[in-house]
Amino acid sequence: MSKYYTSQRTKNIFDPKSSEPFKLSRSRIDTFLNCPRCFYIDRRLGVDRPPGYPFALNSAVDALLKKEFDVHRAAKTQHPLMKTYGVDAVPFQHPKMDEWRENFKGVQYHDTKFNFILTGAIDDIWINAKKQLWIVDYKSTSKSDEVNLDASWQIGYKRQVEFYQWLLRKNGFSVSDTAYFVYCNGNADAHAFDGKLEFNVKIIPYQGSDAWVEKTLADIKTCLLSDVLPAAGNECDYCAYREAALNVLGGRKQTLF
Repeated sequence: MSKYYTSQRTKNIFDPKSSEPFKLSRSRIDTFLNCPRCFYIDRRLGVDRPPGYPFALNSAVDALLKKEFDVHRAAKTQHPLMKTYGVDAVPFQHPKMDEWRENFKGVQYHDTKFNFILTGAIDDIWINAKKQLWIVDYKSTSKSDEVNLDASWQIGYKRQVEFYQWLLRKNGFSVSDTAYFVYCNGNADAHAFDGKLEFNVKIIPYQGSDAWVEKTLADIKTCLLSDVLPAAGNECDYCAYREAALNVLGGRKQTLF
């Protein structure tokens, strides 16, 4: 039996009657934007979506990039990639850098208007000559085409860095609208594997805007306070599956399985 669905979850569930701050991560906010119904079933009713498989190779690339940039953080020097792409910055030094990167901690801000504790675990931060912070996110893939941010599904990537910009601004930092993606593309066209995978690494700038965050938080609070199940997202595969399964199982006997 699945360990995820033996019973309804009792932790991290929104209680409309509680005065305690409710914790919301960047990924949960993205779930709401993609499908308010899935978000509500998870954060209000206690049943999350099925977990995805871990991307072990992507995590390994992230860890190695962090080690590389941390060497230059300690030395207060530019990474060679920064010089290649003309990025006038160095990795940002801060006592909380490790905490900000840690899942389930990250950068935090208590929004007293909605009584949410908002969190987001960053990959990196750079600081430019104007003493502004640049949010940096690491991405990795393997494709024959040049990597870019043009696909419609990459809106999640863009919202991710925009939310981090908002979080750091709420913590009193001067943050540029410009964010950077360090995008690693595995070379699958090599003549042989030879026990290693080579990557082409590209730095892609992105001009963000956190204007959507405040309204989204208001919409989330309205959603959580409601006793009515919200509509499903237009392209939510999870909700489409639930509906299809209910239609097929309607009228069937439980002994079918």
